[in-house]
Amino acid sequence: MDLTRIDASVEADFDEPMRRTKVLVIDDEPDIVEFVEYNLRREQFDTSHAGDGPSALRRAREDRPDIILLDLMLPGIDGLEVCRQLRQATETATIPIIMLTAKGEEADVVSGLEIGADDYVPKPFSMRLLLARIRAVLRRSGRGELGDAGVTHVGDLRIDDERHQVTLQGRELQFTLTEYKLLRFLARHPGRVFTRTQILGNIQDEHVLVVDRAIDVHVAALRRKLGEAATLIETVRGVGYRFKT
Repeated sequence: MDLTRIDASVEADFDEPMRRTKVLVIDDEPDIVEFVEYNLRREQFDTSHAGDGPSALRRAREDRPDIILLDLMLPGIDGLEVCRQLRQATETATIPIIMLTAKGEEADVVSGLEIGADDYVPKPFSMRLLLARIRAVLRRSGRGELGDAGVTHVGDLRIDDERHQVTLQGRELQFTLTEYKLLRFLARHPGRVFTRTQILGNIQDEHVLVVDRAIDVHVAALRRKLGEAATLIETVRGVGYRFKT
């Protein structure tokens, strides 16, 4: 059975703009910036960068990124002061910040976290680790693909995070945790096409192993349980899935 062809009936609408998570990379080492931006774009993030403290503050105000990667050793204004000023400014106060630093001493880490950084990754770092930290911080902050609060309504479908409950026309549906996360993720981004890798990155539980090809199985299970509402989840040939607008 070819799971990639389950209900594969919809072609991608590539004219539809897709909202991508924006990452601001602040570092004065061009090689690191190039490496990080390249890998972030491969994972479907939008990126911008700044190489010193003053331009970092300006770029953060102008771009309003979803998350900031901030090196502590910066010319002009150091990273700790940049973090402090970002937290004090209304327009940037809630933007998540991950510190990237070669300074691994405990005092530096504590200072950054006390000022308001959300996490830190010491240099040298693996891109896999950095991506995991980025996604974790985005999930916690609610600025990324998985916010933790609220109710999502799509027609007669209701997804209630507080109760961890899905109802359709008032009837409660039973899903596994992975199925629930998958449904919630797609429903919160109607019309946007996601690859299996993107979906996996946003629903993966660190305690449960899920591989990207298993997404097809979970989608098939979701459709069975949704019944007549199964058409809400559309397959885009050669790309992935999207939730019907």
